[in-house]
Amino acid sequence: MAKAKSKPQPASNAKKKAAPAPAKAAPTQQRKDLFSIKGFDKATLREWYQMQHLGRRLDEKAALYLKMAKGWSYHAPFAGHDGIQLALGKIFRPGKDFLFPYYRDMLTSLAAGVTVEEIIANGLSKDADVAGGGRHMSNHFAKQSIRLQNSSSCTGNHSQQAAGTARSIKKYKGDEVVYCSTGDSTTSEGYYYEAVNGADREKLPLIFVIQNNKYGISVPLHEQTTNATVSDNFRGFSNLKIIQCDGRDPMDSYRALEEARAYVLSGKGPAMVHADCDRIGSHSNSDNHELYRTKEDIDAMKERDPLPRMRATLIANGIATEDELTAMEEANKTAIFAAADAVEPLPDPDPQSYNEFLLPDAVVGYNDDSESRWTPSPDADLVTFREGIVNVLHEEFRRNPNTFLFGQDVASKKKQGIFNVCKGLLDEFGNDRVWNAPIAEDFIVGTANGMTRYRDDIRVVIEGAEFADYFWPAMEQLIECTHDYWRTRGQFSPAMVIRLASGGYIQGGLYHSQNLEGTFTTLPGLRVVCPAFADDAVGLMRNAIRSRGTTMYLEPKFLYNYRPTSSAMPPEDYIIPFGKAKIRRPGDHITVVTYGTPVHWSLQAAEALAAEGISVEVIDLRSLAPWDKELVFERVKRTGRCVIVHEDKKTGGFGGEIASSISEELFRHLDAPVARLGSKDTPVGFAKNLEKGTLINVDDVISIIRQTLAF
Repeated sequence: MAKAKSKPQPASNAKKKAAPAPAKAAPTQQRKDLFSIKGFDKATLREWYQMQHLGRRLDEKAALYLKMAKGWSYHAPFAGHDGIQLALGKIFRPGKDFLFPYYRDMLTSLAAGVTVEEIIANGLSKDADVAGGGRHMSNHFAKQSIRLQNSSSCTGNHSQQAAGTARSIKKYKGDEVVYCSTGDSTTSEGYYYEAVNGADREKLPLIFVIQNNKYGISVPLHEQTTNATVSDNFRGFSNLKIIQCDGRDPMDSYRALEEARAYVLSGKGPAMVHADCDRIGSHSNSDNHELYRTKEDIDAMKERDPLPRMRATLIANGIATEDELTAMEEANKTAIFAAADAVEPLPDPDPQSYNEFLLPDAVVGYNDDSESRWTPSPDADLVTFREGIVNVLHEEFRRNPNTFLFGQDVASKKKQGIFNVCKGLLDEFGNDRVWNAPIAEDFIVGTANGMTRYRDDIRVVIEGAEFADYFWPAMEQLIECTHDYWRTRGQFSPAMVIRLASGGYIQGGLYHSQNLEGTFTTLPGLRVVCPAFADDAVGLMRNAIRSRGTTMYLEPKFLYNYRPTSSAMPPEDYIIPFGKAKIRRPGDHITVVTYGTPVHWSLQAAEALAAEGISVEVIDLRSLAPWDKELVFERVKRTGRCVIVHEDKKTGGFGGEIASSISEELFRHLDAPVARLGSKDTPVGFAKNLEKGTLINVDDVISIIRQTLAF
């Protein structure tokens, strides 16, 4: 049931009134307080009441579905937030602006353009749910077709993505506005501060809407922060305009949002609208607010209920009669019944569809043979691993002007990346496409996600952290990237490459020597690659940049200038498929499966053992997620013995997954147990002898090959 949006007449000189103080006026007097309708025409007010009432009845319908055990297993009622949610949905321009809602934003979504049928389909987790076909929790409303974004359950983390989307709008000189809606408790999250800081520094067209109901589930506001008006926590941001409003009052909320919109469109910076609200009900269906709130508090909130106050306001001002409002209410009731009758029989999601939309297709797939078509000239100039990455970044930036790079230390005049991997990009493409980010890894990843929402041809390459060890704060946003495509059922996938300098052998010590692939490869929806030679670095980077989806691009930093990695620079149509390994050295007696720096240790070990008549095969995986089971299984069947070698610590390393797969599926073909070689299960020390004692080396590879052959 689509609803046309009415545009209120602008409230040009309307003065803003303070939000009513909950504890001072007598409850009966407060209930009789009328909202100011100055500046709003009759048709708008009538339509707004109809929408507000419709939302509240839908909220009640959701609770009824729960009692009937028919669905809506997660329900967060919005009663008491009516004013700000109605106003936010109405000021949003569907198909133009971007709106990032949170899980309580039912009325916001309804007013923004989600139909009653679509609301119910989401609540009942039907296949027809436009948010994602039942893949996300109920009460998480979205509609990509109108730019109502699919936000996650991680409280307020969409603030980072909203900042990224606003950045793209500014870069492309658009006139769209981004709205980020959250509750008050979200403001306690570190990533929310990062988003506000970034939006303020970059002067982004972003409006932060805080719906302050004074509780984070059962935790009262005074246990979250000192300031009862939580927007006061952000008054130090010089470009941020902060506006207060009564979040129960639709008109006051709309005036505040109008003022905020005018400010952000002026280019002066972001705005924050702080809406004072009540949470009349419990946090959700799994919460009982009577366990932590007094009866007096609950009763006082009910006296401030925005719905009867709006109704009384319309009658008192002659906007509508009692009979006219009753007729509207009956029409809403009929519409909800009709929508429920239409939606309830619709099919649930197919249980076998769980594996669909894990990742969008790459531009070059597994069966592509571009690698075999290229034969480098014998007299071609060689490039190192680092130079190969630098060159391919330049080529891809020239090819697609909508490609961007940002991170820490990547655009500082003559210093462009601490390992010179970004060398020359700032000089050639300028600060608009290559720039430094704050030392805030979560912000870097989250805003990269948001940037790609603006246009389908945007590609973002980020240096996720200067060293892989520092990436951990960004895991929260990385998780978002991994299930965006799945959660939206293919409607959105961030097109981004996360570069990480990983591993040891440079005497880096703690926070400078870690390998993270053992964690990354456990995340469905994430590609993970780790090249060991310059030509592979080029081919995998090209595929990663041109493909939609998120690719974790691991760069073993020991290899940056390691001469054995060198190759001729491949042509611009040279692309390595994801999930396709390469036989670096054929052999008959044993198969070594490896990746990254240990590829070179394994090749050296194979060369040494060849002098003894031992034929060692070395397979370079190159891609870890997906990894090339087909080739590995084929070669292990042939030799009957397998050793897996990686630089990461043995416990929890990716080699365990390979070993398990081989043991499960090839047991009858094995002549010895699958062996694993990894570094010690300790941190990597800074002193050279400690590092040497911790990380694997060529002698370790030789030793484990001998042991496996002797079994």
